[in-house]
Amino acid sequence: MGVVNVTPDSFSDGGRFFAAEAAVSHARRLAEEGAEIIDIGGESSRPGAAPVSDQQELERILPVLERIGDLCVSVDTRRPAVMKAALAAGASMINDIQALSEPYALEAVAGTGCAVCLMHMKGQPATMQHEPRYDDVVGEVKTFLREAVRKARFAGIGADRIAIDPGFGFGKTARHNLEILRKLGELRSLGAPIVAGLSRKSTIGHLTGRPLDERLAGSLAMALLALQGGARILRVHDVKETKDVIAVWQAYKNES
Repeated sequence: MGVVNVTPDSFSDGGRFFAAEAAVSHARRLAEEGAEIIDIGGESSRPGAAPVSDQQELERILPVLERIGDLCVSVDTRRPAVMKAALAAGASMINDIQALSEPYALEAVAGTGCAVCLMHMKGQPATMQHEPRYDDVVGEVKTFLREAVRKARFAGIGADRIAIDPGFGFGKTARHNLEILRKLGELRSLGAPIVAGLSRKSTIGHLTGRPLDERLAGSLAMALLALQGGARILRVHDVKETKDVIAVWQAYKNES
């Protein structure tokens, strides 16, 4: 899953692909490099980010989505109105950091046949990194995702349409993220493909001391650890390099 942020303020590449032309070009480049899903978003969910309106979000993503309809496109949104419009414009998946918890979000997607990614987040982007606390981070994330899957299934979303994301960096410290990564395999019992989004995140900066533009090696190490832990979808900024990691890992597994 290749990331395209159509925003002025996303943590990694905010502003670089804010213009529709740049976003479309970047999406096609990621697809050429091997991304099987293009994940576009019109609202930054970085720590401290301010929310935008439905209209602002749609004005950012629709001009891009309409020009990459031949690709498998996921739209990263938590707003039911945006979900409806994106699916009508050709999106194949909704990637929701709030796990379809907004009123009418489940109804917006249930009858469409689209895939969904249900993510765990503690708090809201504006405040989520203000000293997040857990008694048992893995247990609490697993319980939340189990309930999110149950609600989605009850709403009529088939199991074959659901993926889950533990939400690395969303209301979690570096220690929390590492604990989830070590025990990622425990989420496999929920019966849904695991999505892992660790690319360029602050935990890598915390561990290595590297700024954003020097976190490729750390991101690739995280990708490999996520694969070993059972992740089925990697949400990344650097598709070409991550595909190389996957190729080496798969060859190693097959030989083993």
